[in-house]
Parts: sequence; structure tokens; C-alpha cells
Amino acid sequence: MRMILMGPPGAGKGTQAQVVAERYSIPAISTGDIFRKNASEGTELGIQAQRFMDAGEYVPDELTNLMVRNRIDEPDAERGFLLDGYPRTLAQVEELDGMIKHTGHVLDAVVVLTVDKEELVQRLLQRAETEGRADDTEDVVRRRQEVYHDQTAPLIDVYRDRGLMIEVDGMGEVDEVSKRVLDALVDVMES
Repeated sequence: MRMILMGPPGAGKGTQAQVVAERYSIPAISTGDIFRKNASEGTELGIQAQRFMDAGEYVPDELTNLMVRNRIDEPDAERGFLLDGYPRTLAQVEELDGMIKHTGHVLDAVVVLTVDKEELVQRLLQRAETEGRADDTEDVVRRRQEVYHDQTAPLIDVYRDRGLMIEVDGMGEVDEVSKRVLDALVDVMES
């Protein structure tokens, strides 16, 4: 299974990615986690990425593409992977197409979690408090929502046109959303 999990910041992608990755025994690859790991380790890439994250902007494609390419080439991703937070732009879609084609595989599904905008803001502000994430101020959270709408939401149409897009209601308890996501994926795998 090679899939993408999409949705605006705060939609629950990270939580659902872990559930799906465990079910299908594939790694959940989160660009946000990769960025934060590099930033906390003080790598050159991490320092560059941190400047963009602090402003609520996307990390440039060149940096992101390189990290994703390196990650999906690792042995644990040979049987499949779940991408969380990538691709975010049309240029990244093209780059990912090339990465997957190079391996001789295809993308199986793109799951999009849908959540009310104000619910997203409240989730992220609550996460900032409980996890101590300094990058989740209200201004930055709202800016991330705008950037998602402008740059990433158009990707949904690309994947819908390819017949890969599955829309899942991301509102409700975590277990309810997990059931919806897994049920939708079973339908894909059986077709």
C-alpha cells in the first residue's frame, strides 16, 4: 500500500497515519516530523526549515523533495508507505509521481480528512498547550490554514481526477474517524 493522507493542519493526519501504518505494516512518513527532527538536531536543513515553519510557511520544495526521496528509499518503505504532509504543492505531486514511477510501483490511494475550519484552529491551539509546540500560535495556525487552502487544496482535484481520492469525515472521536478511514481503505483494496 502506497498512500497519501491529506487534510488541513489539525485534521488528525498524524493520529490517523499511525493507525493506518500499523494496520498495513508500512511506515508513516511525516514531513513535519522530519523537519522538527532536523531542527532539534540543529542540522543545516533543520535550521533552514525552522525559519519557514516559524512563519507558518511551507518549507521550499527542493528541501522537502530531497528529504522525502531519501526517506522512501529506506528499506522499511520497500513494501509501501503512508505520506503525511507531502505532497503539498502541484510541483511536489509531479516529483512524487517520478519517485514512485522510479520504483516501479503506483500510488494506491489518497485519503483526505475533512474538518470544520474553526474546529481545526481550536485543535491546534489545544495541541500547542498540551505538547508545548511554540510554532502553534493562533496567528501561525490561521496562516497555515490559508496556505493549505491556497497551495494544497488544489491537489485534491488532481487526485480526484486520477480516481485516487477518498474523502473521509475527520470530525468526531479518534476511534470513529479511524474506523471511517480503515473502512474506506478496505473498499479500495478490494476493488
